[in-house]
Amino acid sequence: MTQPLAGVTVLDFTTLLPGPLATLMLAEAGAEVIKIERPGGEEMRAARPQRDGVSAAFAMLNAGKRSVEIDLKRAAERERLAPLIARADVLVEQFRPGVMDRLGLGYEAVRAKNPRIVYCSISGYGQTGPRAGEAGHDLNYIGATGLLALNPGPAEAPTVPPALVADIAGGSMPAVINILLALRRRDATGVGCRLDIAMTDAMFTFAWHALAAAGAHGRLPAAGEAPLCGGSPRYQLYPTEDGRLVACAALEQKFWLTFCAAIGLPPALADDAADPAATKREVARIIRGRPAAHWRPILAAADCCTTIVASLEEALADPHFVARGLFAHRIAPAADKAASPALPLPLAPLFREPPGPPKRVATLGADNDALLAGPPTEPSRA
Repeated sequence: MTQPLAGVTVLDFTTLLPGPLATLMLAEAGAEVIKIERPGGEEMRAARPQRDGVSAAFAMLNAGKRSVEIDLKRAAERERLAPLIARADVLVEQFRPGVMDRLGLGYEAVRAKNPRIVYCSISGYGQTGPRAGEAGHDLNYIGATGLLALNPGPAEAPTVPPALVADIAGGSMPAVINILLALRRRDATGVGCRLDIAMTDAMFTFAWHALAAAGAHGRLPAAGEAPLCGGSPRYQLYPTEDGRLVACAALEQKFWLTFCAAIGLPPALADDAADPAATKREVARIIRGRPAAHWRPILAAADCCTTIVASLEEALADPHFVARGLFAHRIAPAADKAASPALPLPLAPLFREPPGPPKRVATLGADNDALLAGPPTEPSRA
């Protein structure tokens, strides 16, 4: 099977999560991804937990890539990258704005050697603007854009979100989308481009409903007020008697009325527009009166967009997800080591190699001899 990105070469200067996940998806679609790492390797190689001496997180994000270890601070070392830069289709970097320029590897310098290259920069706040040089991580980015404020949890016990939304949905996903668009345009024009992916930018996309409400009502919703952020009884997490959670998403009227009938909510309270707080309190009281095992078959039979929240362990064993092949791909730290499930990726099976032998994790610098120009002429500075 010919994969859609077969023949595409990607130079990956990224670390941690956003960039490595983006280039992993490109690799799974057939691209040759060459990971450029500093002496000693990128930070994630040392992350715990480890298995057989390899970081499990690093292995999950970087299996199937090639590895080059090089000191980018040394001019002679950087010169060894020349043949790779000349043939690369895509370069992805994740430094703070200006770092690649100082290293002589900024867009203009690279474009001068390879005008067809698609040069993708991933950063927290983008390459321009007053906050461009500011340090941050996922929690800072969703906090800075107002997304977290839509429902941070109670003031006495605020909740840290379980997903790195900015890293993945603001960094990895937009990077892949725009790289593919840029390659499509390059195929038509013969010219590459510079992509500025700011993880914070996409967080406003996730606030779409609140922004729509502001357009309709002239004000933004307060914390927990928006219907999809805790303001509606129809879209809530309700604790059961045994400490499990019922995820109620019965937004449409037909689903809501079916849910109300299934749990025995008094008809007067089913009109949640009259007193939403009273409806929510009574639903919570009813759900809390029985364990999850009681509610599971009732809600399944009702089929009203209301389910028991699964643990991750339960989800991994769910016959539906297993049948869809989400965990069929495997990775292994080395040829003689036992394999483990690869990271499920949002790629259509049509565009990936079918599950087969486990993808290996390249040791640091494993491809230096094969991919780099001759040894550096500048003496090493220990």
